[in-house]
Amino acid sequence: MPRESKAERKKRTAKITASLKKLYPDAKTALRHSNPLQLLVATILSAQCTDVRVNIVTKELFRKYKTARDFAKASQEVLQDEIRTTGFFRNKAKNVIATAKKLIADFAGKVPDNMEDLLSLPGVARKTANVVLGNAFGKNEGVVVDTHVRRLSGRLGLSKQKDPVKIEKNLMELVPRKDWTVFSHLLIFHGRSVCTARKADCNECSISRFCPSSFTIAAETQAAVRRPGGRAQRKN
Repeated sequence: MPRESKAERKKRTAKITASLKKLYPDAKTALRHSNPLQLLVATILSAQCTDVRVNIVTKELFRKYKTARDFAKASQEVLQDEIRTTGFFRNKAKNVIATAKKLIADFAGKVPDNMEDLLSLPGVARKTANVVLGNAFGKNEGVVVDTHVRRLSGRLGLSKQKDPVKIEKNLMELVPRKDWTVFSHLLIFHGRSVCTARKADCNECSISRFCPSSFTIAAETQAAVRRPGGRAQRKN
């Protein structure tokens, strides 16, 4: 794919978004929750852990802890044991309890619906805040950048950055604000099912025609046919 301008990249991003919306019409967060507090806690627990595992843990957790006050009163040792399988359980338990106490002290026990206040909570960075704002309050304040979004942003040529904050900035410049929340879900769904970390299945990819990585693979294959022996000499 030839070098493209920012305007061309925005048009290509729009085509990627439209195609993925058709492919994943029900794309949304996989974290099960029924209110902003549950989503906040689940997102804190999801760090370095799969959503499937978090959902298993929170199924019982949310039956026991229903309010911020419940979490604030929790014994850290007990909570650690209850969330142990999510990994980093000591730090996560500490942050959940501290966050609950701050919610009570500063926000009447309610999860705030703005970026500044969310970032004031222990253990909450932009990724967690974006998840809560976009999915619990319907507010597009940024783009969630997890491992799937980071990987696909690079493969799709939407960002050359490695830092999540810088990747988010690039994506916010390419994607219309109304699609910031859903765009991350679309990349996550596609990253889990087709463009996986182990191998990108370009032959089954509905957006391969918009992907510079896929075009590179195709170009290498075509070039290989013209080489003696017809075998691609792949680079390590």
